[in-house]
Amino acid sequence: MSLRLRLTIWYGFLAGLVAVIVALLTYIGGVRAHYEDVDRRLAEIGQVYVEAAQAGSPESLSIGHPALIVRLYAMDGEVISASEDSDIAPPVDPPAVLANPAGPTYDWLARSLPLSFVQAKKENGEFGTIRDAAGDRWRVYVAPLGNGEGYVMTTATLARLDSALILFRVMVTGMLTLGGIVTVGGGWILAGMALKPVANVTSTAEAISRERAFDRRVKVERQDEIGRLAATFNEMLDNLEETYRRELRFVGDASHELRAPLTAIHADLQLLQNRPDMDEKMRAQIVASATSEIRRLTLMVNDMLALARADAGLGLTLQPVELDRILLDALNEVRRIAAERNLEVEELTPAMIAGDRDRLLQLMLILLDNAIKYTPEGGTVSVALRETASGPEIIVRDTGVGIPEADLPHVFDRLYRADPARSRDPGGTGLGLSIARWIVEQHDAEITIESEVGVGTTVRVAFPALATEPEAATA
Repeated sequence: MSLRLRLTIWYGFLAGLVAVIVALLTYIGGVRAHYEDVDRRLAEIGQVYVEAAQAGSPESLSIGHPALIVRLYAMDGEVISASEDSDIAPPVDPPAVLANPAGPTYDWLARSLPLSFVQAKKENGEFGTIRDAAGDRWRVYVAPLGNGEGYVMTTATLARLDSALILFRVMVTGMLTLGGIVTVGGGWILAGMALKPVANVTSTAEAISRERAFDRRVKVERQDEIGRLAATFNEMLDNLEETYRRELRFVGDASHELRAPLTAIHADLQLLQNRPDMDEKMRAQIVASATSEIRRLTLMVNDMLALARADAGLGLTLQPVELDRILLDALNEVRRIAAERNLEVEELTPAMIAGDRDRLLQLMLILLDNAIKYTPEGGTVSVALRETASGPEIIVRDTGVGIPEADLPHVFDRLYRADPARSRDPGGTGLGLSIARWIVEQHDAEITIESEVGVGTTVRVAFPALATEPEAATA
């Protein structure tokens, strides 16, 4: 069942339920008010004649009322006096009415709720309901005279009221039916209008999936929840398109980068196969070249695996580590490749953070390796570990070739290397800073790079302070 149909059903059900309840309350209230008003008038007029008869002789009482028929009965049931046209009312047996009073004249539906608007005061009389020869109903009120001389009867026909209420029931039923049709139809139209943007989002998503057209967007025409859904969907498409293009570029660059060492290894092996009489010195050089390319290929594959782990959302296990000791270990490891560069330690403040020791060591090696590779001989690479108000900060500064301003926003992209770096480091993978950023993010840290071509580059990594349990208060 579609969402549109479900919304229509629910909307129609709720609206129909409210309409039915309102119609029932209106019907019950109207029916009871009209029939109880008849009873009230019969009882009031009847009591007037009871009091008049008790004040004098019933035989001398003048009977007459424009809206009702009134009769005075003797104790034996003989009519003593009656209003004009009383003969149109059916005969009544007053003692029978008093012995077996009738209930309300309205139907069972009107009796279902305890509503009352003009409830009649019966005093010492009772109500009855009789039918004439034509089958029309008459409402009767009979009250005995206090002096035991007879009865007073007031009666009124219910024919017009019954006919009007039959028509009222038909009208209510018809209006409910018509209202239900209009409600369901309107609900279907409104649900379609409300869900039209959702349909647009669905069709756009299907088109993107079918055509891989990541440049398509949903037109945002509203500022409500549906409009925000469309805007959010467009933002998601922007991110997906950027990710998709970045991954395409990464795959293309990775294929290019992997092809180079594989081609070199293949050429070296083919040369060894075609020249079995090659002298040992040449053979050793070819083996060394192939081994170097294999090492480079292994490094690139390991870097790609690290990034694949990052893409899979696999986190690190963090525990308290001494950041200064890790930095010293990284410095000792890169001293052998520093060659003619000056490696200096500006400041080394002991610091503890929550981190992964191996990944932090990898981070520092990446930053130091980049600084050394892109700094010419005679240049300086300096490091510092200092404590700031927000936590420890590592600074790696070099006097190398620098990075053009246009390339700075892309240095963390995978397999991206600025032109000066490509010529200076042909054996690099182009994945180091991407891995560095992932390690930094896993430690809730922040990495920034400032650089000027021909002057040098400064990399800052700001770590959050290690959270400590508050010390117990002492007396």
